[in-house]
Formats: sequence, structure tokens, C-alpha cells
Amino acid sequence: MEVKHRTARSLVKKLGSVSEITRSEALAELRLMTKNDAESRLIIAEAGAIPYLAETLYSSSHDSQDNAAATLLNISISSRAPLMSTRGLLDAISHVLRHHATNSSPSAVQSSAATLYSLLVDDSYRSIIGAKRDIAYSLIEIIKRPNSPPRSIKDALKALFGIALFPLNRAGLIDLGAAGALFSLVLKDGRVGIVEDTTAVIAQIAGCEESESAFWKVSGVKVLEDLLDVGTGSSERTKENAVGALLNLVRCGGGGVMREVKEMRPGAVEGIKDVRENGTAKGKSKAIALLKAVEGGAKKWDFAMEMCKLGVDS
Repeated sequence: MEVKHRTARSLVKKLGSVSEITRSEALAELRLMTKNDAESRLIIAEAGAIPYLAETLYSSSHDSQDNAAATLLNISISSRAPLMSTRGLLDAISHVLRHHATNSSPSAVQSSAATLYSLLVDDSYRSIIGAKRDIAYSLIEIIKRPNSPPRSIKDALKALFGIALFPLNRAGLIDLGAAGALFSLVLKDGRVGIVEDTTAVIAQIAGCEESESAFWKVSGVKVLEDLLDVGTGSSERTKENAVGALLNLVRCGGGGVMREVKEMRPGAVEGIKDVRENGTAKGKSKAIALLKAVEGGAKKWDFAMEMCKLGVDS
């Protein structure tokens, strides 16, 4: 153990060297250590590496930026608190994401988005990260950009999902244009994994009062209806996400949403019933709740609205 401490201190000291070669070699070694030895992650963080790694995210060297971003990701898997307590870390991550189309390397963008998702596993950090509008905006821009690498899109979607898990963040994502970007991705990208991850985020952001207007502008209910239609061949996870999105819309939206959902074509209703019969336990409960909400009366409607205000997850 003492050897690991000495090695960590030595490498962190090299991160402050005036020699770029020395810094680069130390970064590469830290990346390898944190990848292969989970025990070393906290040791390296406690040795003072994180401020240096955060500063390196501003580097014009793609190799250095990649190694720093990957090392931060590895550390975040085991030791989230040291990252969140480092001043300027989120700003450095934001810098990488903000320049995703220009100066940042794709690998650094992916690692930075994945680091956010790792941090967002801790629900106490969701309000903090969600309050950084520049981060949310950059993540949305990544999924909007036509030639973003698929891995960057998937990592950005996972980070957006983590942000949207905190109910008070959802309206902010809507305000930044998340609904349009997400539904556009569903319509333009036929890859199953991308559609599944996208609809997972859609289901979350549907859980706020602002979602009704935003979804109406992009024909969101119709898109979700298409995904549920048994004739479209959507995956089971996509259909469950579509059910969750519609349930949140019904709970948080107005009468217009309810009427639109009630007028869904038979194929989509069959899709909901299919989830009720064959979905996961959580998917089944959502499908049952959606069918009951559509068929329920005013009293049930009032209760649903209260659940939305409380941020109760569907």
C-alpha cells in the first residue's frame, strides 16, 4: 500500500513539472493505474491529482486532454466526493463539452460526459450539476450535431438522463431546447441503442408542467404513439420508455394531452397493453397506470397533477 502512495505522490509531483514530456508521461501512467487498480483511485485523488487533471482539460494537446479526462472518469467510478469538492472541475468539464465540435478531442468529450453520468449516480449532486446550464446546453448541442460520433451521443444522453432524474432540472432542460433535440434524434437515428437512450431521457423530461407545450410543438405524443405501435417493431425498452413518457405527460400536462392520448390509434394502445403483459415489473406498473389514467375520472386526474408537482417518478 505504501508503494502505491509513494507512486501516486511521485506522479502528481510530475504533473506540476515544467517539462511537457514529463507531464504527458505522468498522465499516461495515472490513466493506466486508475483503469487497472480501483484501490489506487482514491489514493491518487488524495495525493492532489484532481486540480492538475482539471487544468489539463484546457490543454491544446489531445493526448494530454484524453488522458486527463479518462483518469477523471476512472476516479469518479470509485471516489466522487474528491471530484465534486475540487473548485473549477465542472467548469473544466464544461469547457471540453462546449468545444466538442472544434478544439476538444472526441475521446475527451466522451470521457467528460461519462464522468458527469458517473457523478450523477449520487443524487445529492444532481441539483448542483443541473444548475450548470452551460453543461446542459453543451450536452444538448452534442446530440443535435449531425456528425457527432455515436459514442459522444450515447454518453451525452446518459448525462442528460442523470440530470433529468432530479425533477427541478427538467424545466431547465425543456427551456434549453431538449425536447426538440431529443425527438429529432428519435426521428433521424434508427440505431436501437440510441433510440432507447433517447426515449429514456424523453420519459424523464416529460415529468414537468412545461413539457406539454414543448412536446406539442414537436408532435411528441404522435412520435411516442408511433414508437408504441406494434407495427413499428420498437424494442421492448423503447416501448417502456414511451409508456413512461406518456404517463408523465398525462400526470403533468393539461386536458389537451389527455385528449390526445385518448385518441391514440388502436395499434399504439395495443403497444401499451403489450408492455402491461410482457414488460419488466416497472414497465408493467407504468402501463397499468397509464391505462388507468386515460380511463380515470376527474378525481384521479387531480391526484395525478399533485404527483407531478411533487416530482414523483412514474
